[in-house]
Amino acid sequence: MGKSALILIDMINTYEHPDAELLIPSLRKALPHVVRLLERARARGVPVIYVNDNFGEWRSHHGEIVQAALAGPRAELVRPVQPDADSLFVVKARHSIFYETPLAYLLSQLDVDRVVLVGQVTEQCVLYSALDAHIRHLMVTVPEDAVAHIHSDLADAALLMMERNMHATITTAEAVELCVVD
Repeated sequence: MGKSALILIDMINTYEHPDAELLIPSLRKALPHVVRLLERARARGVPVIYVNDNFGEWRSHHGEIVQAALAGPRAELVRPVQPDADSLFVVKARHSIFYETPLAYLLSQLDVDRVVLVGQVTEQCVLYSALDAHIRHLMVTVPEDAVAHIHSDLADAALLMMERNMHATITTAEAVELCVVD
């Protein structure tokens, strides 16, 4: 097994969007699992990469995105997973973490061949990102208890598609193997 990277998808968020109230209950269940996985990754020296929507703020950088989320009405959902000094941050504008971002190049520079995807939304950004990782010949792991959904039926279908069509490993956060190769 090669080198892993933990990728947090859209976890830095103000939750001021139309689907937020549908998303938040699932996020509250997933958050403790994301936090524990994040702590494990940091302790092992596994690269932690935040790939986050810029919310249409084209002049913003990652510090401003984090500050806005921490100043927002749902800061308690952001504070436990906020980036530390060693975290990497990629800004995205669309659903996939790879679409017109430097993420593929970054992963190649880090010699990563396995991505662990956590965050939101299972049936949207996580699904599309898993597909794009798969077509880039990356191994994909999705801990089903560390991703949040808007619609549970679509999330279940998305997880099944990732497993069957993309050969993703669907597991729990506790069972995720975080590999570091020096």
